[in-house]
Amino acid sequence: MIGYREGIAIGLIVCYVPALAIAIFLAVKHGFNRSAGWFFLIMLSLARIIGAAMQIAIVSNPTSISLYTGSAILTNTGFSPLVLATLGLLSRLLDSINRSKKTIIKTSMLKLIELLIVVGLILGIVGGTEAGDNFSKTGTFIPSALNKAGTSLLVLSFAITVLFIAIVSFDSPHAEEGEHRILFAVVASIPFMIVRLVYSCLSTFTHNKNFSLINGDETIILCVALLQELAVVILYEGVGLTLRKIPKAPAPVPVGSRDSSEPLQGGQPKKDNIALKIFKYTIIGRIVFAFIPDKKSNDRDVEMQRQQHYVRK
Repeated sequence: MIGYREGIAIGLIVCYVPALAIAIFLAVKHGFNRSAGWFFLIMLSLARIIGAAMQIAIVSNPTSISLYTGSAILTNTGFSPLVLATLGLLSRLLDSINRSKKTIIKTSMLKLIELLIVVGLILGIVGGTEAGDNFSKTGTFIPSALNKAGTSLLVLSFAITVLFIAIVSFDSPHAEEGEHRILFAVVASIPFMIVRLVYSCLSTFTHNKNFSLINGDETIILCVALLQELAVVILYEGVGLTLRKIPKAPAPVPVGSRDSSEPLQGGQPKKDNIALKIFKYTIIGRIVFAFIPDKKSNDRDVEMQRQQHYVRK
């Protein structure tokens, strides 16, 4: 029988399937390496769709502990991708500002925050697995010490992120035309993310049954967690659709090349986002990247075609 919680799950699927499509479009348009923020919206959308599917599956298999645990873990991981997406957008804004003015905040500083978030995310997943084991024995889902440590890291990383946003806002007038809207979207998302973080803290550090990830109050989780996440996704994808695609920087000309007028194909190798590198090795990450063409492989194919062309000549 479909109840209130299953109805919420169906609503999540209806909302996040188009959100996933838009996030993939934005990642392809702006580049996975260039602006990894869109990638983490893909991650969140997949987590919400899979988690909702697990919740619906509980109706036909109400004794499956793995379904309860998986749904709870995916629900609890919603905050991390939002902060990572925020850092991705902030990184793009910093790149725009730094073209005309040096800023106090550097992109390398953002990578340190990303590392904290990833560690917090891993601790939350491992802690959720432990809590699931206890749930199978006691019938009560109680977050473990690892969950508390992971949530504490998320609180710290979010506080630093908000501080960095405040500092960058003073230099935002130096951003290129059209890039200012990134700051507006990021600032507008802060209240929603604060409410979402409060839910994470209450579900982790208190024993209030209303905030339980498995059998808590459905209205609370809908209004205080899920709708807050969706509001941020709408803000970020909305601004992403209005941003221009940044052209690639011209590649350096190799010394001693046969024709100095021809640029080096491929340019300098890009450095992947730290969190993106780690996510590539997760289950969801492998699923996502299975549908993404390998750029290196494409470059090799183009080079082979050119060589064959020169041979025929």
